Amino acid sequence: MIPALVSATYEAARQRAAFIDRSSRGRIIVSGRDRATYLQGLLTNDIVALKSGQGCYAAYLTAQGRMIADLWVYELGDVILLMVAGDIKDALLARLDALIFTEDVQLGDVTETQAQIAIVGPRSASIVGSLLKSGASGLGTLDEHGNARRDWRGRQIIVTRISDLGEPGFDLYVERGDAQKGTDRQIIDELRQHDVAELDDRAAEAIRIEAGVPLFHRDMDEDTIPLEAGIEARAISQTKGCYVGQEVIVRVLHRGHGRVARRLVGLQLPVGPDASEKSVPDAGATVRADDREIGHVTSATFSPALKRPIALAYLQRDFVQPGTQVSVEGTLAEVRTLPFV
Repeated sequence: MIPALVSATYEAARQRAAFIDRSSRGRIIVSGRDRATYLQGLLTNDIVALKSGQGCYAAYLTAQGRMIADLWVYELGDVILLMVAGDIKDALLARLDALIFTEDVQLGDVTETQAQIAIVGPRSASIVGSLLKSGASGLGTLDEHGNARRDWRGRQIIVTRISDLGEPGFDLYVERGDAQKGTDRQIIDELRQHDVAELDDRAAEAIRIEAGVPLFHRDMDEDTIPLEAGIEARAISQTKGCYVGQEVIVRVLHRGHGRVARRLVGLQLPVGPDASEKSVPDAGATVRADDREIGHVTSATFSPALKRPIALAYLQRDFVQPGTQVSVEGTLAEVRTLPFV
């Protein structure tokens, strides 16, 4: 049985469109003529290659190749917008500020003054176009991480194309208005008038895990090398110049042929008469092969698409081949290629 609370908004996001308030994310503005070259030496992706209206996904690493943050980088033409997990924003901002010396770079924290609303699903482009009315044409053809400024009711909105929730969609960044009736609440009211459902946390988590998208401080943390989490194809440029942690990444990729001690994989648990949310393993659950402990679960959910429990888990490299049989707290599971759906 698919849990009813997940199914309704899950189906809305999969079949039509749904929105989620992501204002708890962190948002940093980087300005100044040296902003791109400054970030180029710190982040794993090619920032100086970004033109106005383009963006990318990237990581910020320690010299040992461990993750400080994953982040989304948007070149808006006059400034760069960084979007990060909310719980690491302050630490990241302090690190970035400490590394400004003679560069013409200024940092601004716009987390409290800017709301962030995501609209996801196959109809998200038409919904955003209807919401913004004039000047909304072309949003459906934006590349992943593409961005544009648009007007809404005389206010400027930054629109970015993004699929980190597991479904293609858009983030709308807008300045907050009056606390009682801010611009973000007006947008949410209009979305509801367009019959766009609000995506609840459980449904959003189900879609994310089905897509195999790792979340910082859930499936990645400060001990993670990007290659372990499988984000290297999206987050790391193989052609750019030096960045912090590059030596470790290059060593693993070229000398070690990409082999790391553990990798994030998908686990599919069996369907049975009692298959429900109650059979979903807890985060941190131990994964074993025979009597040997080989890893642990990081995220898990009941998949409405597969009608069974699924999980993301780190496993030792000898056990990451799809089809490998393992057990999660005594329950049989099979390693699956990501994404699940």
